Amino acid sequence: MAEHWYVAPGEVLTFTAPSGGVVHGTPYLIGAIVAIATVDAAEGVKFEGYVGPGRVNGPKATGAWTEGQKINWDNTAKKFTTGAGTLVGIAAQAAASGDTTGQVRLDGVTR
Repeated sequence: MAEHWYVAPGEVLTFTAPSGGVVHGTPYLIGAIVAIATVDAAEGVKFEGYVGPGRVNGPKATGAWTEGQKINWDNTAKKFTTGAGTLVGIAAQAAASGDTTGQVRLDGVTR
């Protein structure tokens, strides 16, 4: 019998909710990837998270963004930023310094 190499699309993956659980629409750093929870889930419960590639709206740190600028995830502040953090994608559109949300094109991997 032939080995099946294709499993499923990879934009949404199943994870175990970290300490404190997860809230729908909120980004979480799970291992080495940022996942946007698609449901609410209590700590230790399996949940699905959107990992990209694709565009998402998320919490944004202070500071202006230009289109195409590299965007990191600050896991301490729990915000997307152009400052220190884990590289997760690019700014999908410009954002003003005072904006509290920004549109990020997730790469589907972290670096």
